[in-house]
Amino acid sequence: MRDEVIRRARGAVAALALAGLIVAPWVVDDYTTAILARTLALALVGVSVALLTGVAGMPTLGQTAPYAAGAYACAVVGSRISDVGVVQLAVAATAGAVLAALTVPLVVHARGVIVLMITLAIGELAVTVLGRWRSVTGGTDGLAGIAAVRPFWGLPVLANDQARYLYALVVVTVLVGAVLLLLRTRAGLLLRAGRDDETRLRASGHRVPLYLSGAHMAAGAIAGAAGSLLVVAQQYISPADFGFDTSALLLLGVVIGGTASVGGALVGAALVIAVRDWLFGVLPGHAPLVLGALFVATVYLLPTGTHRARGRWRLPSAPATQPDAPPARDQATVPELHR
Repeated sequence: MRDEVIRRARGAVAALALAGLIVAPWVVDDYTTAILARTLALALVGVSVALLTGVAGMPTLGQTAPYAAGAYACAVVGSRISDVGVVQLAVAATAGAVLAALTVPLVVHARGVIVLMITLAIGELAVTVLGRWRSVTGGTDGLAGIAAVRPFWGLPVLANDQARYLYALVVVTVLVGAVLLLLRTRAGLLLRAGRDDETRLRASGHRVPLYLSGAHMAAGAIAGAAGSLLVVAQQYISPADFGFDTSALLLLGVVIGGTASVGGALVGAALVIAVRDWLFGVLPGHAPLVLGALFVATVYLLPTGTHRARGRWRLPSAPATQPDAPPARDQATVPELHR
């Protein structure tokens, strides 16, 4: 009975939050609306981080790489091929998934802190490549003057901040809903099972690396789609949009919202990005220091995030293994790495 009440309460809160997001562009000014659109894009990347970190048990600092791949693929397609939003969204998601597929051998077979280091290196390498590939990316100057998109063929272009925000909101809502439905299927159960006890899942005959590869590519596609939304919202992109500070902020948001909760990660990432934008105005030059202190405090004070999923709000420690058994993947979430 109590669980049913909690479930209904969460549904009501989600419905109210969605209603608030829908009416937001008619309540706030255009500048705030534009910031909200960019925040939605980054929050969607946060969902991809939560999918890997909390559900699959692979902590990551590298989701800005498929995010950047999707953004630049969308910008190139928008400038040279098509201004249709769904086409750009599909291309961006594909670019993110392809980049993730290329890095699967590096990430899927690694464990624990090593995964963090590898994904961090992937993200930084992507930023370096973007800064040097001037013929396509514009180098450190970025790409400006990207044409406005139209959601579907025959519809008018998204000519103002309100229209661009609503487009981003629709895309984020659909994709987050799809992720939540996917996690209720057998695939989601298998990912959680591998996170909690990889050795047992392997012993049952399941191909854990294959499941992790699928999760890694799905997270890359989500991040790539988020890159498309960033292009729509800003109509300008540069390598600075995908640096380490963005990766750290996204991970901080996921930690605050709860690594095992997609909805919590979405809210946490959005809150952290909003606080960052506010701090840059209130504390010029000191915002990174404040956010760094917030990250350290969150890791130690909220080791499991603010969201407590029933029966598994704390991810269990890796089980003991026999010398001849395959090593148990360190599935502890990032906030537990300090133990």
